[in-house]
Amino acid sequence: MKTALDQHQLGIYDVPRYTISLIKEAASTFHAKTRCQPSEDVYRYFKDICENQDREHLYALFLDTKHVPIGMNHVAMGTLSTTIVHPREVFKCAILLNAACLVIVHNHPSGDPSPSPEDRALTTRIAEAGQLLGIALLDHVVIGNGRYFSFADHGPLTQQTLTYTS
Repeated sequence: MKTALDQHQLGIYDVPRYTISLIKEAASTFHAKTRCQPSEDVYRYFKDICENQDREHLYALFLDTKHVPIGMNHVAMGTLSTTIVHPREVFKCAILLNAACLVIVHNHPSGDPSPSPEDRALTTRIAEAGQLLGIALLDHVVIGNGRYFSFADHGPLTQQTLTYTS
């Protein structure tokens, strides 16, 4: 019988087996209509969640092939002026939901929804990761007090234009 040391020297390891699951929350205050198309819909869905927060919060809204919302996820909570977001955290839930596309949304506690250079870089990075995974980023909406900024409304999200389609 081989000992653990013998197995290690032979390159034999016990590899743990994992099960990945998605857990639906018991209750949600998020109610969406049948389709999510213009940025104004996204703003209306998220304004009550995002306005008047004391820190930045980033959410992802996941959509099916007809742009019907199939789920949302609170991806990250940051500080007064920044949130650190990695694409793997955004797309983890999208993959588990079999989402066709997504929209990311975050707030600016200052109330001014004008995008920062970091917001622009994040949008490009998430859009490029989505292209690689086959899960399109349709928009990145930044919410301030009573107003919003939509990257999709102001041009391409990356070098390639990604738009809402019917």
